[in-house]
Amino acid sequence: MQRTSALIAVCFCAGLLAALGNSIAAWLGGLWGITALFGVDMAPEFTRAWLYPRLVWGGLWGLPYFFVIRYLHLRRRWVRKGLWLSLLPTLAQLLFFFPRFTEAGWFGLGLGAATPLFVILYNLVWGFFLGVFARLLWGRG
Repeated sequence: MQRTSALIAVCFCAGLLAALGNSIAAWLGGLWGITALFGVDMAPEFTRAWLYPRLVWGGLWGLPYFFVIRYLHLRRRWVRKGLWLSLLPTLAQLLFFFPRFTEAGWFGLGLGAATPLFVILYNLVWGFFLGVFARLLWGRG
C-alpha cells in the first residue's frame, strides 16, 4: 500500500511540475506574440493568481496518470503515455470549460480560430513533462 500511495503522490507532483512547464510555454507564446500571430487572444500575464490554480489543476490532472502506470509491467514509455493522457485536459478545456465558464464558446473559438491548436499544443507540453517528471521522480523502482 505504501508504494501505491507514493506513486499517487509522484503522479500529482509530476502533474504539478508539468503544469509549470505548460504555463511557461503559454506565457512565452503570448509574450513573444506567437498566439497573436495566429489571431488568438491568449496572452496571459505571469502572476501568482494566474499560475497557482494552473499548478493545482495540473496536479489533479496528473492523478489519472496513476492508472496508466500503476502496475510494474505498465511502467514503460512514460512520456508517450503522458502525451496520450494530455488529451483528457484538452477535451475538458475545449468541450467543457470554454463553453461553460468563459465567453469563448465551444472549442474556445471566441478567442480565435486557432485556439484549439494552441490548447492541444500546450497540453502536449504538459503531457511530455508529466511523463518526464513522473519517470524522474519515481526512479528505477
